[in-house]
Amino acid sequence: MHAWVVERQAPIDQRALQLVELPDPEPAPGEVRVRVRACGVCRTDLHIVEGDLAPQREGVIPGHEVVGVVDRLGAGAHRFQVGERLGIPWLRSTCGRCRPCRRGAENLCERPEFTGWTHHGGYAEFAVAPEAYAYRLPPGLDDEQAAPLLCAGIIGYRALCRSGFVPGDRLGIWGFGGSAHLTAQVALAMGAELYVVTRGGASRGLARSLGATWVGQLEERPPVPLDAAISFVPVGDLVPDALGCLGPGGTLALAGIHVSDIPPLDYQRHLFGERQLRSVTANTRTDGEAFLAIAERIGVTATTVTYPFGAADEALADLAHGRFAGAGVLRLEDPETP
Repeated sequence: MHAWVVERQAPIDQRALQLVELPDPEPAPGEVRVRVRACGVCRTDLHIVEGDLAPQREGVIPGHEVVGVVDRLGAGAHRFQVGERLGIPWLRSTCGRCRPCRRGAENLCERPEFTGWTHHGGYAEFAVAPEAYAYRLPPGLDDEQAAPLLCAGIIGYRALCRSGFVPGDRLGIWGFGGSAHLTAQVALAMGAELYVVTRGGASRGLARSLGATWVGQLEERPPVPLDAAISFVPVGDLVPDALGCLGPGGTLALAGIHVSDIPPLDYQRHLFGERQLRSVTANTRTDGEAFLAIAERIGVTATTVTYPFGAADEALADLAHGRFAGAGVLRLEDPETP
């Protein structure tokens, strides 16, 4: 099969991602193999390529927003049928035995595995995954629409929950890319008053088109105190600014797996008044099922920019340099009918 691999961790413009030929993977017991139709282009892929996240596997194939059609079943796999479409997400598996897993917090598993980081992902013609961690996809969503939901959507939904948001709150969002624009749709459907701070003109336009009350640039502040906020920007310098925009009792959730160093916080300015700062670590399968059900019910629509499979490096470079609004998606040829 053709696949993109991280040859070495380096800035994306230095050809760190290479297209190679590899043997087709075989599913292990309990796994399914899919012929990939589409794969989202996520900022976490960029962190893995550029070295913000430590390498976990030499020559790993990135990609963890994978939509494909099952073409082979591993021994004992029975949840899906050959020919069925499914989604492969970031969380590949958990141990099920550690203390967090036993109390239902599998996103905090002590021995987790991740698609496109510890195991090969979806920047390839085929991908394998444990059937227990894959998702059935709403039939009304085409492949391009479904792909960004599998990480950007699910993680954004968990970040919304972690922010303490309740219907009708004033919600602030810093950064308005693939995850944020999906999260905003869920919040707006719940009656949010939405305030967006983001750098790109196209992203600001997208926020306005979705119904944001106020949209500003990074150096601007929302005109009112916020009840809840989410930062999708991997820049620690913005954290004190965002905390300073919260009203009493407000919470800021940091949605990224990687954030640069956060400057020292001033207790009175940033935290007093029971303001909180929370991280977001992966997601549970329950989060994923809940978000996909909500997305189908309210009609979440991903704004996407499509790239052919052979342009994966270009897609990640465009993401790195903020050249598109919404979510990037790699498209492969439709699989043959099994």
